[in-house]
Amino acid sequence: MSSKRDYYEILGVQRTATEAELKKAFRSLAMKYHPDVNKSEDAAETFKEINEAYQVLSDPEKRAMYDRYGRVDMPGNGGFGDFGGFGFGSLDDILNDFFGFGNMRGGRQAPQRGADLRYVLTLDFEEAVFGCEKEIEIQRHELCPVCEGSGSEPGAEVATCTQCNGTGELRQAQRSIFGTFVNVAPCPRCQGTGKMITNPCHECKGQKYVLAHRKIAVDVPAGVDDGTRMRISGEGEAGERGGPPGNLYVDMQVRPHAVFRRRENEIELDWSLNVAQAALGDEITIPTLEGEETISVPPGTQDGKTFRLRDKGVPYLRRNGRGDLLVTVHLQVPTELTPKQRELFVELGKTLGKEIKPQKAEGLFDKVKNAFGV
Repeated sequence: MSSKRDYYEILGVQRTATEAELKKAFRSLAMKYHPDVNKSEDAAETFKEINEAYQVLSDPEKRAMYDRYGRVDMPGNGGFGDFGGFGFGSLDDILNDFFGFGNMRGGRQAPQRGADLRYVLTLDFEEAVFGCEKEIEIQRHELCPVCEGSGSEPGAEVATCTQCNGTGELRQAQRSIFGTFVNVAPCPRCQGTGKMITNPCHECKGQKYVLAHRKIAVDVPAGVDDGTRMRISGEGEAGERGGPPGNLYVDMQVRPHAVFRRRENEIELDWSLNVAQAALGDEITIPTLEGEETISVPPGTQDGKTFRLRDKGVPYLRRNGRGDLLVTVHLQVPTELTPKQRELFVELGKTLGKEIKPQKAEGLFDKVKNAFGV
């Protein structure tokens, strides 16, 4: 048996670990102990041990031999025990080769999605409630319409980059005790394109993009509120190197109403009653967002009474139906009286008397007595 540590123990997995579990364990350990990121003195040796364990256990034939004999350098097996010359390269190379991460190492730069844009759209209260169509104007960078994003004057010859010979990348090999490291980076002269512009486009001056003003129609759905965000896909900045454009995010800002208040999908309205209306009852006409409505105020209505008008509120944004309109009445005591009004209140006061009986909260015992007629 070998005196080396158990490979399963090194990777921190069970002996029944699947291929996916082995990959996950190796990736986690590689990102922790690779000399590119871990500068401790024993990081290189630790990573070499981790790499060796994974190379054996990820190969079904080597793993079967290791499970049977506890080692893979048995006579006649092809010398699997020698890992000293394995060139694992940079951390990005390893993760890309083993797990297909893509776009983690240098070289030609991959297509990149354009930046997102944000626009604040101010709406009136009614526009937010019922929805509307708005036209907004934005500025964004688009591919130059003359050169179509090449940066070169149409018809002009585009030369091959002399620094990278058209590959778009520069490679530099370094040898170490672990093998050969190959560092790959985008060519700084052509920015990874492999081409050199000899005659820049007259419109964009070789920048490939131009600043454009665009008018965009925004269909605002009914029920949006202050802070609601809409996404309009593909209306952001142009992408780079053939990448898709970004998105446009429209944030709603709603002006307050002079009369109504909004609470989620309900609309609140305060309405004043004089003492005669509250005492005798009345039919009152109130405003709604869709016109006037008449509601009945019963005799003896108290200050703060709320009336609910069904389906007169705000439409629900993501489902059918609407909220309600809540009308809260407030008793308005006159501060100035005509002689006739004063005379009538004096006569009323004589009939009502001056004694005011305080209301008393009914206790549990009183409720029981009243329930049984005691």
